[in-house]
Amino acid sequence: MTYRVALALVATLAAPAIAQDARKGSITAAAPWSRATSHRASVGAGYLTIRNSGAQPDRLISATSPRAAKVEIHTMSLDDGIMRMRQLPDGLEVPAGGEAALAPGGNHIMLIGLKAPLKEGERIPATLRFARAGTLKVLFTVAGPGASGPDAEHGGHH
Repeated sequence: MTYRVALALVATLAAPAIAQDARKGSITAAAPWSRATSHRASVGAGYLTIRNSGAQPDRLISATSPRAAKVEIHTMSLDDGIMRMRQLPDGLEVPAGGEAALAPGGNHIMLIGLKAPLKEGERIPATLRFARAGTLKVLFTVAGPGASGPDAEHGGHH
């Protein structure tokens, strides 16, 4: 191995993991990310923005991941001062020419029955299924436990 190749390899390994967009047809899954979980956690969450450049609405109808026993699409809402989370059994609409944000405190992907904790820096594979676009493979980049976004470092502090 030459010195330059070794240097490039080290630089690649040392680079922070950056959430990468995935696209299929008119659907783009932008900046998929998750938060690291404790070693005892059995659930985790995935966040991203789904953009639809098409003239027809689409719908995220399901998701799967080899890292979880089950994956559900959830929403959170404030009800009489109590934060409630519930599954969206009909999925989530992505309007034509618009987007659907999945973010902490709102709509999100719920990873249930984690097979191992989510560790900062790793990427969690998942397959999103849309009514029109079909399946789209994404990698959720795992940020720190208190992160507020895909590029947040040190628990959300920059």
